[in-house]
Parts: sequence; C-alpha cells; structure tokens
Amino acid sequence: MDWLHSIFHKSPEIALFLSLAVGYYIGQINFGKFQLGGVGGSLLAAVVISQAGVTIDNGVKSVMFAVFIYAVGYDSGPGFFNSLNRKTLREIAMAIFLAASALITVVVCAKLFHLNKGLAAGLAGGALTQSAIIGTAGDAIARLGLPPDVTKSMQSDVAIAYAVTYVFGSLGAIIVCVNILPKFMGQGLREAALEAEKDLAGGATAHAPGQLSALPEMVGRAYKVQTGAGQSVSALELKQQDLVTIERVRRSGKAVEPTPDLVLEKDDVVLVVGRREAVVGLWNVIGDELAETDGVSVVMQTRQGVFTRKGMNHTTIAEVRKNVDRDLRRGVYIEGATRAGQPLPILPETELQHGDVITFYGSPKDTKRAVDAAGYELPYSIKTDFIYMGVGIVLGLLIGLIVINIAGIPLTLGSGGGCLLAGLVFGWMRGKHPMYGVMPSAASRLLQDFGLAAFVAVVGLNSGLQAVVTVKQLGMTIFLLGVFVTLFPLLLTMLFGRYVLGYKNAALLAGALSGSRSANPAFGGVLDKAESAVPTVPFAITYAIANVALTLLGPLVVGLV
Repeated sequence: MDWLHSIFHKSPEIALFLSLAVGYYIGQINFGKFQLGGVGGSLLAAVVISQAGVTIDNGVKSVMFAVFIYAVGYDSGPGFFNSLNRKTLREIAMAIFLAASALITVVVCAKLFHLNKGLAAGLAGGALTQSAIIGTAGDAIARLGLPPDVTKSMQSDVAIAYAVTYVFGSLGAIIVCVNILPKFMGQGLREAALEAEKDLAGGATAHAPGQLSALPEMVGRAYKVQTGAGQSVSALELKQQDLVTIERVRRSGKAVEPTPDLVLEKDDVVLVVGRREAVVGLWNVIGDELAETDGVSVVMQTRQGVFTRKGMNHTTIAEVRKNVDRDLRRGVYIEGATRAGQPLPILPETELQHGDVITFYGSPKDTKRAVDAAGYELPYSIKTDFIYMGVGIVLGLLIGLIVINIAGIPLTLGSGGGCLLAGLVFGWMRGKHPMYGVMPSAASRLLQDFGLAAFVAVVGLNSGLQAVVTVKQLGMTIFLLGVFVTLFPLLLTMLFGRYVLGYKNAALLAGALSGSRSANPAFGGVLDKAESAVPTVPFAITYAIANVALTLLGPLVVGLV
C-alpha cells in the first residue's frame, strides 16, 4: 500500500483517471436488472482508491463541476425559457416538497437518536449532498452563544456527519432516480425521453443516434414516361400540388434541361424528387418505375438557413408557400425547423418566426437559393466557440460569489447555481442568434460526462478515507440514518410527483426529482440513461429552487434540534 500511496502522492491525477476507468467498468456490469452506471461506479471506485491515501486539489473539483453544470444549462437553456409558464408550478412545488420533507425527516431522526445540533446538520448536508449546509449550519452554531470549545466541537461534528453520509447521499440518489423510478413508472428513461421528444416535435417520431426511418419523408424515384407523355414539367408538378419536382430528364440517352415548359415525351426517363406520399404514386401518372437510374441520378443536399426575411415574421408555412413566387421555391422542401433549439412540427399551420433555423432539402443550387431568400445560411461547424463559453463560465462564477443576507441567513447560488444560470442564458441566446456560441452536441456531451464523472471521483477520493475512519469511530448509526434521510424524502417526493403533481413521463420526473435534491451525480446518471437533453428542462427549474431551499436547512436544523 505504501508504494501505491507514493505514486498517488507524486501524481494524484493517476488516482483520478484510475477512478474513472475502474468506475466506468464497474458501472457497465449488470447485477440482475440493476446497473450502477459510470457516475455511481466512479464514486465507489474513488472511495476504495482513497484508502491508499490520496488528495486531489479542490480546485479540480470546482472546475469540473463548473464545466459540467454550464454545459447542462447551455443545452437546456432554450427549452427552459420556453417552458417558463404556469406549467412550471409543479416543478416549484416538487422542490419545496422535497426540502420540507427532508427537514422533517432530519429533525425527527435527530430527536429519536439524540443527535446534537452539529451531527444533525452534518447528517442533512451529507445525506442530501448539499455542501453549503456545512457553512450555513456552522455559522448558525457560532451565533448560539455557546462556550468556544462546545461551538468548535459541534462545528466539527457537522463535518464528521457530512463525511460519513455524503457518499451514500450521492449513491442513493442515483439508485432512486436512475433505477427505482423507471421501474416504478413502468417506463425506461430512454423510452420516456423519446416519447417526450416526439411530443416536442408535434408528434413526429424521434430517433436515437444512428437510427433512420425506414420510410423517409423525402425520396427520389426514376420513371419511364408513358401515360405522362404530352404533359409539361410544370403542369405535372402542379397536379401534385408542388409536392414533387422533376430534377432530371433523359431523352434518347441524352440529358435534357427540365425547364417548366418542357413537354415530356414517351420513353423519356425522369428523376422525380419530393415528399414520399406524392412520389410513390406517380407510376399511375407518369409511367412505370425503373430500378435502374439510367444516368439520371443527382446529388441532393440539406442546408440550414436562419429565417429573417422582412415582412414575413409570424407567418405560417402555408402563407409562405402562398406568397413566395413559385419559381423561387421550386425544388425546395422544408425538411425540419427549430426554434431556440427546440424542433417545430412541419405543418401548414406552423408559424415561423425570425431566428428560426430551417433545414431545406433539394439540389445544391436550389437550397442555396432558398437559404438566401429566407435570410442567411447557418454554416456547419464542429469547432466550439471558446470565447462564448469562457465568458459564460466566468459570468456564472462571478454570480456564484454574490451573497445576500436575509434575516441573518446568507443566501447564494454558489458556483454551481451561477454557472447553471449562465449556461441557461447563454444557451437561450445561442438559440435566438445561432451564428454565435457554437458548441456541437458531441462537445457538449463530453463536457457533461467528463465534468460530472471527474467531479464525483474527486469527492470520493477526498472524503472516502475520512468517511471510513469516522464510521469506525461512531459505529453505523450515523451512516444508517444517512441512508434513511437520503432515501425517504426522495421516495416520498417521487410518489408526490407521480400521484399529486401528475407526472406521467419517467424522464421528466427523473430530471425534476434529481434537481429537487440538487443531486448532480444522479442527474448525470439520468442523462446517461436517457441519452437525451429532455430531463434538463425540469432539472434546471427544480435545481435552481432546491439550491436555495436546501441551503436554508442548515440554520433551520440547528434551530429546531
């Protein structure tokens, strides 16, 4: 063990990355139907590795958490601000209910097991994984007017109880939110996230990464002209309500430009592109479909444009189609649209607003014409805008430094709440002005996964040794009380959310529940299982409230015990 301690002393980062590697390996092992996941596995691995004696600078923990929570806020910002309405009252109610039930649980346990104020406050801080309680409770104890040695002893008890209960406080929240809740709801987190995404997209089916529809909306077919001979290109397209476009015509082995007034002749081979429901029935209008393209194939393209066309703000898709010249829109189809990062249903009555990002489908020249007419093109980029990201995190950390005293109780968002708020705002601004602040989804996912895993690993490495030592000194009473305080309010709030607040989607309930407990590791596990940003919207709302409500438990526990 001494040689291992020597290695970790010389290079503590080895312990950090070893915890991640071992933790993610453990996390993917199935114990029956239970799987711990990478975040929970990293926490357990770090606690075990910490027994060799290793300390990671707390600055690493702060940086990793700031990066993680900013990326979470950035992804959920558009959806968060779009959802700020009367519907968010249930998220507010959930966060307050959990804080109240946790306070009652801690006070009752302290009375039954004769815990002093310090141990009770530390129990609340660790079991609820709210580190700020250590500070608020310690300050409240200092104002009690007790002898200095008693005050110091109680403040020490806060830290001891916190260290003993914190590890399971993190792990228990993961177990409830990631494993128990989906079984209770009878719905997997990934399944629930896809369902929620489908609702956001107006009923359109959402697909997981790598999945494609077997019946795509846009298709191309080659036909040999028979019954369609004698019709002009424009006449045929108009009969199909411009849901199709003749992109290529081949006559006697030679290419012919498919101008609107071109009259089709018998045995011409035409390539038709358009919406599937219109294209597949054209054999009855044009002639037999050909398996061989006979040289008429063409490369199609999708191109994104930001909608800023003057005089057309708040105009429906049907009105755009009616008012825009046919020559301008010919050969161009709207494949998708998003507003502030959220998908819009492609329906005639869907209203377009300035700043919406529209995905056009068609030939390269047609999509370029459409993008220029709609506004301006949104260039594809895989490079993260670190200027935008850096400014956002700096502002978030500065917000976290602000402390407001109300009735002698210091209230602060902290670095986590500040970075979350900054991420929400900057993500929303990016949705409104998509030319700025690029952060590809893969980059955001890396920041979230690595930031959270490294954060919990540092917590485990720094607190694991002390937790084990303290358990040996105090016995298992504090630890078992921590297990109860961790699980009971969570399970009670889960039932409250399902049967009183009416949550029916497991992914949304898991996000709201993890946020109500400020349980970042649990939230990371939820994101990992859901493979979607859907849980971030309820999480962002409940987290902001819980960060304040749970912090208030420190002085409340000290006053009530």
